[in-house]
Amino acid sequence: MGLAQKLFGTHSQHELKRIIPIADKVESYRGAMGKLTDDELKGKTKEFKDRLAKGETLDDILPEAYAVVREAGKRVLGMEHYRVQIIGGIILHQGRIAEMRTGEGKTLVCTLPAYLNALTEDGVLVVTVNDYLAKRDAEWMGQIHEFLGLTVGIVLHDLKDDERRAAYACDITYVTNNELGFDYLRDNMAIYKEQLVLRNLNYCIIDEVDSVLIDEARTPLIISGQSGKSTKLYELCDILARQLERGEYKGELTKMQVIMQEDVEEEGDFIVNEKDKVVNLTEQGIHKVEKFFHIENYADPENLEIQHNVTLALRAHNLMFRDKDYVVKDDEVLIVDEFTGRIMPGRRYSDGLHQAIEAKEHVKVKRESKTLATITFQNFFNKFEKKAGMTGTALTEEKEFREIYNMDVVEVPTNKPVARIDYEDAVYKTKAAKFRAVVNSVVESHKKGQPVLVGTITIETSEMLSNMLNKAGIQHNVLNAKFHEQEAEIVAEAGKHGAVTIATNMAGRGTDIKLDEESRAAGGLKIIGTERHESRRIDNQLRGRAGRQGDPGESRFYISLEDDLMRLFGQERMISLFNALKIDDDEQIEHKALSRAIETAQKKIETNNYGVRSHLLQYDQVMNEQREIMYAERKRVLDGESMRSSIMKMVTDFVEGVVNRCVGEDKDAKEWNYDEINELLLPTIPVEKVEYDEAVRTKNELVHILKEKAVKLYEDREAQFTEPEQMREIERVILLKVIDRKWMDHIDDMDQLKQGIGLQAYGQRDPVVQYKMMGYDMFDEMTSGITEDTVRLLMHIKVEQKVEREQVAKVTGTNKDDGPSVKGPVRRTDKKVYPNDPCPCGSGKKYKNCCGRQA
Repeated sequence: MGLAQKLFGTHSQHELKRIIPIADKVESYRGAMGKLTDDELKGKTKEFKDRLAKGETLDDILPEAYAVVREAGKRVLGMEHYRVQIIGGIILHQGRIAEMRTGEGKTLVCTLPAYLNALTEDGVLVVTVNDYLAKRDAEWMGQIHEFLGLTVGIVLHDLKDDERRAAYACDITYVTNNELGFDYLRDNMAIYKEQLVLRNLNYCIIDEVDSVLIDEARTPLIISGQSGKSTKLYELCDILARQLERGEYKGELTKMQVIMQEDVEEEGDFIVNEKDKVVNLTEQGIHKVEKFFHIENYADPENLEIQHNVTLALRAHNLMFRDKDYVVKDDEVLIVDEFTGRIMPGRRYSDGLHQAIEAKEHVKVKRESKTLATITFQNFFNKFEKKAGMTGTALTEEKEFREIYNMDVVEVPTNKPVARIDYEDAVYKTKAAKFRAVVNSVVESHKKGQPVLVGTITIETSEMLSNMLNKAGIQHNVLNAKFHEQEAEIVAEAGKHGAVTIATNMAGRGTDIKLDEESRAAGGLKIIGTERHESRRIDNQLRGRAGRQGDPGESRFYISLEDDLMRLFGQERMISLFNALKIDDDEQIEHKALSRAIETAQKKIETNNYGVRSHLLQYDQVMNEQREIMYAERKRVLDGESMRSSIMKMVTDFVEGVVNRCVGEDKDAKEWNYDEINELLLPTIPVEKVEYDEAVRTKNELVHILKEKAVKLYEDREAQFTEPEQMREIERVILLKVIDRKWMDHIDDMDQLKQGIGLQAYGQRDPVVQYKMMGYDMFDEMTSGITEDTVRLLMHIKVEQKVEREQVAKVTGTNKDDGPSVKGPVRRTDKKVYPNDPCPCGSGKKYKNCCGRQA
C-alpha cells in the first residue's frame, strides 16, 4: 500500500468518526417514523419547511429528514437505506465525494441529500452520465420524493425549451452533465429573460463523479455555428495522404539528438509518434506536398492552412481508427466515447479533425464551424454554491478533486465484506495467444455454468472475440456502441447461470448485475479484462461489476506484450528480455516485474492526462474571467435594467478616447490635427465639424465641450420618442446585439490565439503567460469595439425604425466539440453608404434622394 493510500485511509477513518454519531441519530428515529401514517409522514415536508423559515438550518433537521426519506423508501419501493447508505448521504450533504463500491446502492443514497436540500426550494440537480440513467433514476427514485410532496423533473436530449424550463423549475431535477452545460451556455445566448431555462446554480449531486469531472474534463463544451470555409481542401489532402508512405527514423532516436537538433536520417514521407499522437512530415514528404499543391515553400506562413490540413489528413489515416475511435452509420461519422464505449450523437471533433475523417471515410464533409460559446466542465461545476459526488473509484484522483474542485473524498465501508477474488494478470507474448487464452477461460467457466463478463476497450476487439466465441460454439451477448439501445437489458441478464457477455469498457455502467442461485453456486460472476485501460480507475470499475453486496466473484486481466499500453509505455528492455527467453506463444508469463511495469505505465499516462486537464484549465481560466464579465453585463440587459448610465459613459469615454488619440499634451491648439479628430469622431457621433476655436485652449477644454455636444445630441435622439421606456428598450436591444457579435468573434479569435501560442515556448516564453497577456489586450480591444459600435448605432437611430431583439447567430445544434450551422442577418462592417442611409452631406435626406442621385 502506497503512502498516499495510507494517508487517504486515515483521512477517511477520521472523517467517518465525525459522521457516525449523526448516522446513529438518524437510525434512532426509525421506530418513531414507522408509527406515522402515510399522511403524517407526508406532512413532515411542510413541517421541515416551516422550521427552516423560522431559522433552523439544514444540519439541524438532517437526522429527522433522513429518517423520513428512509421510511418513505421502505413504504414506496420496499427499499430501506442501509447504515452505510445513510453515511454516504451525510457526506454528500456536506459537499464532498463519497467513494462507495459498485453495487452499494448509490442511486438510493442520493435520495437523502436531494430531499433535504430541496426543502430550501432553491432546486437540486442530480447529474448523471447518460439519458438512460437520468430517466431511470428520476422515474424510480422520484417516487420517494413525489410521495413526500416534492416535484421531480427530467431533462432529456430531445426536450423543447418550455419542457426544460418546467423540469428545472421542479424541486429535484435529473439531468446529464452535457445537457446541463449546454443549457447554461444557451441561457447566456438568450435574448429575452423569458427564454432562460435554468434557475440559479444552487446544489448538484454528480453520479459517477470521476467520469464527469475527470474523464470528460479534457474536452470543453462548445456551441458552434458554421463558418464560410470551403470543404474542398479536406478532400484534396485526403487524396494526398493516401499517396504518402509511412516511414520511420533510421536507428534509435535519442533525446539528446532532439535537444541538439541534430539531423536524423529518416525514411518514408511521414513519421507517426503513437505515444504523443503526433504525425510529422519528413523532408521527402515535404517535397511531395509542395509538388502536389504547386507551392514553392511548404513552411511559408501563407501555406499555414495547407500545413494544418495535411497534418489532419495524416492523423485521420494513422491515429484515428474506425470502430475504435468512431463508427460510420447512415453516411455519418459518429464519435465513440473512449471511457464508456458509447456513441455520442451530435458530437464532433474540433479543429477540422472531424472533416478530415469524413473525407477519409468518403462521407459528406460538413463545413467547419465557428465557436459561439464555450466552457470547461471544471469552470462550470465550480459555479455551483455546493456540489457533491459519488463514485466507486475516486481514490486515484483524490489530489485532482482537492486542487481543482475543492472537494475531498471520503471512503464509505461496504455493507457486507467483499468476497471477490482479484487474480494476478495473465501475460502472453502475442495478442493472438492472449485472445486464445481468453476464449479458453470463457469455455472453461461456461462448462460449469459460471456467468462471464468480458470487458474490451474497442468495438473492433469485441467483434473479433464474438467471432472466436461463435466458432467455439458459445452463445453470448455483445454490448458495444453499435447496440446501446438494449444496453441495460443485456447487462442485467449478465449474472444469469451460464450467461456470457462481451461489453466495451463501461457500457451499462450504473446497472446492477444480479446473480441467480445457480450462478452463486458456480462461483459468482467472472470478470475478464482483455486489456489494461490507460486509467487504473476504469480497470477497477470493470472489476467492481462482480462481488456486489458480498456476492462471490473473480476477476483477471489478460495482457500481451503487444498491447498498446505495453508497446508505447512499457519498459522496452524488459519486453525484449522476455522475447529473448524463447517462451512459447501460448505459455502464460507470470512475473511481478511485469505487473509493476503495467502499474507504472498507467501512472505515467494518468499523470500525463492530469497535465492535459490542468493545462486546459489554465487557458480556460483566462476566458472564464472574461466570460463572467460579459455574462454579467448580458444579465443586466435581460433583467430589464436601465442601461442609460452605461450608454452615457460609453458616449463620453468614446469622445475622450478620440481626443486622447489625436491631441498631444504639449501641442498648441492651432497645431491639433482637426482632420483626424473629425475622421474618427463624426461617423460615430455626428456633431458639427470640429475646427480651431480661440476660446478652446487646452485638451481638457476640448474634451469637455465635445462631451457636452455628444450628450446633447443623445438627449435630442431620446426626445424623439414619446415614451422614455422605448429608448431604454432600444438601448438594451442594440447593446445585446453588439455584445453578442463582438463576444462570438472574440471567442473565435482567442481560439486562434490558443492554437498558435505553443510556438512561444521556442522563444523561452511561457505560453500560458503570453496567452493571458495577449488575451487581456484582445479583451480590451473588444470592449472598445463594443463601445464604438453601440454609440454609433444609437446615435443614428430613427423613430420610424421598429427595433426588436434578434439573435446574432442562430444555433441549430450543440456538440461537445463542433457542430451546428449559423443562420442570421448579415451584419454590415464596411464603411460604404447605402441608399437608405442618412446622406453624409448633413442635409437630413436619405442618400438615394440627395447626393446619391449623381452617384
